[in-house]
Amino acid sequence: MSMAPPQQALIFDRTGGAKERLLSRRGEPLFYANWDNVLFIHYEIEPNELQRSIPYPLDLYHGRAFISLVAFTMRGMRPRLAGTLGAALFKPIATHHFLNVRTYVGHKGEAGIYFMREWLSNRLAAWLGPWSFGLPYHFGKIEYQNDFEHEHECRGRVETIDGSFRYYATLTNEVRSCAPESLDEFLLERYTAFTQSGNRRRFFRIWHEPWQQVAANVEIVTDDLIRATESWRREADYVGANFSPGVNVWMGWPHKCDGKAKRH
Repeated sequence: MSMAPPQQALIFDRTGGAKERLLSRRGEPLFYANWDNVLFIHYEIEPNELQRSIPYPLDLYHGRAFISLVAFTMRGMRPRLAGTLGAALFKPIATHHFLNVRTYVGHKGEAGIYFMREWLSNRLAAWLGPWSFGLPYHFGKIEYQNDFEHEHECRGRVETIDGSFRYYATLTNEVRSCAPESLDEFLLERYTAFTQSGNRRRFFRIWHEPWQQVAANVEIVTDDLIRATESWRREADYVGANFSPGVNVWMGWPHKCDGKAKRH
């Protein structure tokens, strides 16, 4: 892919203590959850072209910009406080499937991700996410089939009114942590999410142990959903994938972002 250099090279802190940042605000974390069977599918795109549609400065890896699709299942989301009663109240939205479209950004020196679009399999959660966190949630019928113990493979299908997305993936080696300063670490080890809904810009932080991951070989069977809803797909090149069995996650409150919202 021919890559034009970005207009300005920005450096964001990707090595600061994520746990300490999350806990630096009173009342954190808000939720606990498990993110299980996580498949990251990565694309590379020309930075200046992508920046035009993203309301935060891009975080680049040696001048390169990336977008990732992330397919996973969230299980057992529950509030940190309120114990078994809180878990019972959250049961209707505690467990469901996700397909996220995200890119890599920073704000005020802090690296993170920006969610461009997200589909999930729970209608109630799809309504709550935009209202509470400013997340671009949409409902979709999602089915994931994972057989790693015996066949080292997984399949996924997302069906919406805009189209479908289907994939098949096989794993290559044993799981391990990302190598320091590697592209894998850049793409996976992210602990802040920045959002924008209308003129409201927010962020929330998370924390979990480092991803245990393995490279994956992915065949995209159908991606008319992505091509119909994401204009970047026509200009992006597939560059690789990672799979992780999952992590236990602390999820923070949404907070207001300083700075004027960008219209796009």
